[in-house]
Formats: sequence, structure tokens, C-alpha cells
Amino acid sequence: MVERSDRAPLLDWEEVPSRGGADGQDRLSGPSAPGRLGWSSGPSSAPAPPATSITQAGTGDAPHPDRARHPWESGGGDVRLEERMLTWEGEKDQIVSVFVVAFNTRTGNMLEWCLPTDMDLEGVEFKAIASGSHRVTTDFIYFRKGRYFGLACFANMAVESPAERGARMKSVGILSPSYTLLYRYMGFLEHQVRLQLQSPGHYWPLEAFYQDKRALLPPGGDDLVTACPVDPWGSAINHNMHPEMKITHPAGCMSHFIRFFGEQIMVLWKLALLRRRILIFSPPPVGVVCYRVYCCCSLANVSIPGVGVAVPELRPFFYVNVADMGVLEKELSYVACTTEKILEEKRDLYDVYVDNQNVKSCREGLKPLLRLTPADRDKYRRLTEQRKMLLYSQEENGDCVSSEEDLFILFFLEQNNRIFQTLSEVAGTPDPTLTPENVRAMGLDPHGDRLFLLHLLEIYGFDTLLMSEQLCCS
Repeated sequence: MVERSDRAPLLDWEEVPSRGGADGQDRLSGPSAPGRLGWSSGPSSAPAPPATSITQAGTGDAPHPDRARHPWESGGGDVRLEERMLTWEGEKDQIVSVFVVAFNTRTGNMLEWCLPTDMDLEGVEFKAIASGSHRVTTDFIYFRKGRYFGLACFANMAVESPAERGARMKSVGILSPSYTLLYRYMGFLEHQVRLQLQSPGHYWPLEAFYQDKRALLPPGGDDLVTACPVDPWGSAINHNMHPEMKITHPAGCMSHFIRFFGEQIMVLWKLALLRRRILIFSPPPVGVVCYRVYCCCSLANVSIPGVGVAVPELRPFFYVNVADMGVLEKELSYVACTTEKILEEKRDLYDVYVDNQNVKSCREGLKPLLRLTPADRDKYRRLTEQRKMLLYSQEENGDCVSSEEDLFILFFLEQNNRIFQTLSEVAGTPDPTLTPENVRAMGLDPHGDRLFLLHLLEIYGFDTLLMSEQLCCS
């Protein structure tokens, strides 16, 4: 089998700047600023865009698109050749649309150009340029559009043009039936948005890209968006170990997510497992917040066959705005992010609202779940201890196989499996009653987690299980 290249022949005409500048760094992808998360440990294998007058503004901890590293881009021995072959064999290009969105000083966000021309892209102009993006220089946005997933790269360039009020803002984006493929085009989209800013109206590279990558959809196009598309890793990696969306985020995403929320991660874990509607607010840049949507979804992973079949999918919506209100109000379960503060007032759209590290709910039945139990703090302590042991092993023994990402995802997967395994075993006994000993075996607190368990039994359909009265006073 011949290994398939990450770069299609189409992309060979892109300008590839020299990596060896005077300081050994490309001007647009220098090292992270002090105190920021290092999203990668070295230069990306994807070609960097040509150096322009556009520089990255102070965007907090948002990862630069060039640094969205993936397992096969490490250049080291992190992923075996056989695994990479399986990856390429399982992936197919599935681009259903490519578009350019621009900000017009008179009319606001507008769809400037697209292929195919008959594609329904109504509202995509407000997804590809997030509200408040004028405050940042670069960003990237994952979103949902109907049954498709989208990725857009945004850039803001200063210009000496009174008509444009001193700034030119555009996004170049794509749509695909699967979010597992979008990461492949991050560098291409970032490069193209810079070209569109510098040379407006030159669409031929995007036309060639679409012709090369367009999807061959089933007749009628009735494919449905689900939270679990086909796993491109095949059998190379246990597919139960990672959510299929794992390949769409940079190294360190989950690690940063947990450090950002601290112990509150245990609250989000319970709410995700209960399939609640979770809305995360943050001002731009929104790219790093889209990764928090992914991380939140991954907390609810379960690998026991049959568990969760009848419960609503925890659907990742990524970036949403006021135009998505009609869609969100019909959803039973989702995780989404927004830059529009006004959505906080639309309390019928969500169960849980996350503002910075503040997790809150207007649902009286959920408010007790926002309090940490002793068992929650114990789990978080064990998680941090395991992380310290892993970092020590990496430093002392040169362990390059294990990663923080694997550790965090496995930690919650094993916790979830333990809960449902215990519930299944108790449900199969002549006296299906949960005792304090059963609850402790699940890693939960018999008293503090009683309400959580009641919600869990109801949502996952364990109708035969009863709660021991001792759980109230243990």
C-alpha cells in the first residue's frame, strides 16, 4: 500500500515560505507568548501562509491555526506508519461547499462568493464571522449548518480605505458532512483568507480546490448529521478510547480545558453524562471555545455496548448565534458556544450556561448538581496525580507513547464505564436496589450524588433499579 499524502496535488501551487528565517522562525508562527498554552512543540508540517502585514492580535489562549497539530504531523514516532495508512484509507474528501464571507460597512456580514452556486448557505455569513470578531486579527470557527459541519478561517487586515473604515474582514470556509475531516484544510483556509484580503476577487484557487475535493453524496442527500461519524482511525486505535472528533483538535486541548475549569470539570462531566443542553459563552476569539465544545462532549464517552442507545445524542453544535435559536429550541441535548451575550437571557434554549469558569443553571432541579461533592474532589485529585505521574514519566523515561490527552479521555471513559457496569449488574439481581456500597463502587458519593443518580436512572432507562433509603442519610 502506498501512503497517501496529506497534501493533495491541488495544494502544490500554494506559496511555501522558507522556514529558516533570520531567527529560525516563520514570522506568522513564532513561539507562544509567555504564559500562553503551547499548542505544539515544534513547527507544523503544514505549509505556513506567506508573511503579510497581518499579525495575530492578543487573543488570549486561542491556538493559532498553524499550530493545530495532529498525530501524524509530529514528525516523530508518535503514530506508526501502519496507523497513518489506516487513517488515509478511511478518510475521503467530502467537501460540499466552499465560500467567502466578507464584512461590508453598510450591509454587515455578506456572502461574497460560493460554490456550488445553488447551495443553500442562508445564514452562513453570521457563522463564519462571529459576533465581535472585529476585535481580533485572526480566528477560526467550527459550526453547524443544517446537516453539515463547517470550518471557517477569519482574518482582519488594516487598510487605508475610508470606504472600509480602515479594516477589511473576511472568512473563507468549507462545509462537510463530517467534522472529522475539517482539520485537514485548516492551513489551506488560513492561507486563502489572507489571499482574499490582499487580492479580493481572485477565486480560482478556491474553484480548483472545490473541484478537487467535492463530495459525492448519496442521491437525495439525505445523510444525517450525528455525533459519531465513521471513525477514520479504524482498528489502529481502540475506537472506544477516543471520541471520533479527537483528530480535529490540537495537542493539549483537553489538558488546557481541564486546567481552565479546575474542579468544575466534574460538574461539567455530570451534566454531559446527563445529556443536558450546555451553552458556553466567551468573547472572541471563538476557536479555542469550539475546542471546549469538543472536550465537553468527550466527557460523556461510554464503551459498554447498549448503554445510551435510547438517550439523546450529545450533539456538538460548536458556534451558534441568535439565528440558531429556532434550531436550538428543538434540541433535547447539545453542547454549543457563542459570543453573543444576549443568548443568556433566552433561558428556554439551554439547561446550563457557562460563562468563563462560572457554571450556572436556571433549572431548580439542576442547581444542586452544580455543587462539588467529596467524591468529585477525590476524583479530581486522582486525575491531577495521574497527570503528574505521566509528566514525570515523560521527563524521566522519555515516554512518548502516552499523552495527557489519552490520560484525560481514558479517565472519564473508565469512570463512566464503572458507573454503568455497576448499574447493569445491580439491575440483574433479584433485589435491584442501589446501596451505599454500590454507589461508592461507582466512585460516587452516596449522599451528595443521590440527585445525580436519580437523574441518571431516569434518563438511561434503569426503571427496575431502586434507591436504598440509606443513601439519604449515609
